[in-house]
Amino acid sequence: MSAELPFLVASASGFTGTRVVELLLERGHAVRALVHREDARSQRLTDIGAEVVVGDLLDLGSVSNALRGVGSAYFVYPIAPGLLDATAVFAQAAAENEIRAIVNMSQISARRDSESKAAQQHWIAEQVLNWAPVPVTHIRPTFFAEWLVKHGKSVAQENILRLPLGDGRHAPIAAEDQAHVISAVLEDPRPHAGQVYTLHGPVEMNHYEVADVFSRVLGRPIKYEPIELDTFAANLTRAGRSEHLVQHLCAVAVDYRHGLFAGTNDVVERIGKTSGTTVESFVEQNRGFFTA
Repeated sequence: MSAELPFLVASASGFTGTRVVELLLERGHAVRALVHREDARSQRLTDIGAEVVVGDLLDLGSVSNALRGVGSAYFVYPIAPGLLDATAVFAQAAAENEIRAIVNMSQISARRDSESKAAQQHWIAEQVLNWAPVPVTHIRPTFFAEWLVKHGKSVAQENILRLPLGDGRHAPIAAEDQAHVISAVLEDPRPHAGQVYTLHGPVEMNHYEVADVFSRVLGRPIKYEPIELDTFAANLTRAGRSEHLVQHLCAVAVDYRHGLFAGTNDVVERIGKTSGTTVESFVEQNRGFFTA
């Protein structure tokens, strides 16, 4: 292990958190992984060499203890109520422990006047962290490639990708590629202090083109079926999604139609030192989720 102070990865059982832990360990660093509860995922982090601590991001005592002796930290919070409280707690705990840098997971739709409550809260959270006496770098990804898995049940069962996104475009970015950027910033935070990085995958496309990729990789015809927002909201509610999440997803679907999620750049390649994961590769790697 590196003789330097460890890195702290919050929500270390999540999409990006787990891979950040893995990458930092592979590079010889000491890593402390903050998880909400002990389970198979946290045990795997222990097995690969992380120091796993259980804590609540809304509890100042547990977060401050987790940050004790840490050099730099990655902060991420799910799309759920409590983001602003958790951000304030994390900022205070980071200040108390005089850590050298924070990498903050935000989102591409974060802005003051967002119709999404969650996206507006992410923008406010960025400002809160900017006020803290700790250098911070904000990461704003477009829709994760993992979004396709979460909404892929209809692909597996009906050969249909059913979403309310019209013919809007984006370049899906895998958690893997985000983790390379996050890890690079944690390892050398000084050049990135105060920066806001928008993260995109390698190829911009609409969901008709995404469906074409599914068809080629899975070897069967997959169709993209645009749906209305009220239908989308009803489907999410029936699936047990929270009101907070449903409101967010419907609001950002409108943003998506208006082009807010579109674009590409070279951040993954330039900072993460890796080529981005294509949708073809992602579907191939996760084909089990799209097969009945």
